[in-house]
Amino acid sequence: MPLDEFIINIYLMVEQYYNLVVQKPLRRGGFAPKLSDSEVICMELVGEFMGMDQDKQIWQYFKNHWLSWFPNLGSYPNFAKQCANLHFVKQHIHQQVAQTQEDNIHFIDGFPIPVCKYARAYRHKTFKADASFSYCAAKQEKYYGFAGHLLINLSGMIKGFTFASASIDERDVAPEVADNIHGLLGADKGYIRPELTQHFASKGIDLQTPLRRNMTDNRPKSDVNRLMRCRRNIETVIGQLSDCFNIQKVRARGLWHLSHRLTRKILAHNFCFILNKKLGNPPLQFELLIKC
Repeated sequence: MPLDEFIINIYLMVEQYYNLVVQKPLRRGGFAPKLSDSEVICMELVGEFMGMDQDKQIWQYFKNHWLSWFPNLGSYPNFAKQCANLHFVKQHIHQQVAQTQEDNIHFIDGFPIPVCKYARAYRHKTFKADASFSYCAAKQEKYYGFAGHLLINLSGMIKGFTFASASIDERDVAPEVADNIHGLLGADKGYIRPELTQHFASKGIDLQTPLRRNMTDNRPKSDVNRLMRCRRNIETVIGQLSDCFNIQKVRARGLWHLSHRLTRKILAHNFCFILNKKLGNPPLQFELLIKC
């Protein structure tokens, strides 16, 4: 679809979910901003999809190209402040969006979120109390920062997300991320832990992973191979979040602002997923959304 239709569709979806999660006025006193909250969130999500992950980039783009559509767009400081103040609204919208896709097959995985180059880690001060060192097996390198923990359904919609210090074991974070699901949960070898399997079993969740070479696997090989093929979707989603939405670039100076940035990227990904499904496209082929 043309870019203008894409913006309209994103705005209509934002307005729909905003009205679901905001049942009473957000502001108790003072003047309401001229730019509506739905307009701000729409601009953020469109900007994220187009690779503009900084508030100033988004503000400048819409100021220069779409001011006739957003005539109440004021100064950059006011725009950035309104974006940040809507953090929890975007979290609630994500929760509503995640509930639209019921599934009994999910996949979980983690990925690195470095806060600086490894060589600068010992001089880094911004997240000194929160970040830590870890190892990324996919890139075969050490890094300093956080780890994102992602949960998707079989189709690729993001159902859950959190981030934690890089040194925290992903098996310790998994129960929080997969708290509200049931059925099959696929993961890689990093999630092997008998206690974790038992915990999920008590919640009605069947955790399945490939086994290590020194472990006996009595499952049919075809079933394990099918599980691993389906698990590739989460690698695709992580790749999209990294390449298109820049989720591995930390442009924040505090945990609250970092959380806001990550929430916005997750929500933008899910909105693109839903829009692709409405158009009859493969839901994760975002390149089909906009025709140049």
